[in-house]
Amino acid sequence: MFTGIVQGTATVITTQLKDQFMQLTLALPEHCCDNLQTGASIAVNGTCLTITGFTGNHVRFDLIMETLRVTNLGELKPGDSVNFERAARIGDEIGGHLLSGHVHTQATICQIEAPEDNRIIWFEADSDLMKYILPKGFVALNGCSLTIGEVEDNRFNVYLIPETLSVTIFGQSEVGDRINLEVDSHTQAVVDTVERYMSQQQR
Repeated sequence: MFTGIVQGTATVITTQLKDQFMQLTLALPEHCCDNLQTGASIAVNGTCLTITGFTGNHVRFDLIMETLRVTNLGELKPGDSVNFERAARIGDEIGGHLLSGHVHTQATICQIEAPEDNRIIWFEADSDLMKYILPKGFVALNGCSLTIGEVEDNRFNVYLIPETLSVTIFGQSEVGDRINLEVDSHTQAVVDTVERYMSQQQR
């Protein structure tokens, strides 16, 4: 379980692509490497990955084909930066919203506005997921818990403060970038329940 409060960025060291499989090695900031354990979970660009090994601050993960298909991790190359968050612990402050790290799809950055002291980023998403994207609701983008601003057809935006831009990779994001998206599970449950109820009432 994760909170969507990204702890920083990690650097891609190696990506070894095999048949429907990839081994990924990241360099985490050394101050974030206390009590690393094989089998523990870390969210990488919002994707829950299991540590398969580590040496110092170099941490290894195995990615299966489904992960490569749904997320943007298969596009990574050495030198790239990724958002990361270590798994939440009992008693931790939940500053964002609860996330599973199970990415639903990717959204594409289609517009970036840069007024003074903040940034507004617009995303295009799959039309079948837009029913879960509601103004003032929550969404996780590359693992960041963010409040949704405006929603238009298959587009929506978020407003990013300087702190978010400095801590995450969104400070370097560009139009056309593909971003991992996890919808809020509570919103999804409510929408799906209402849809089922309405469908039964129409029978």
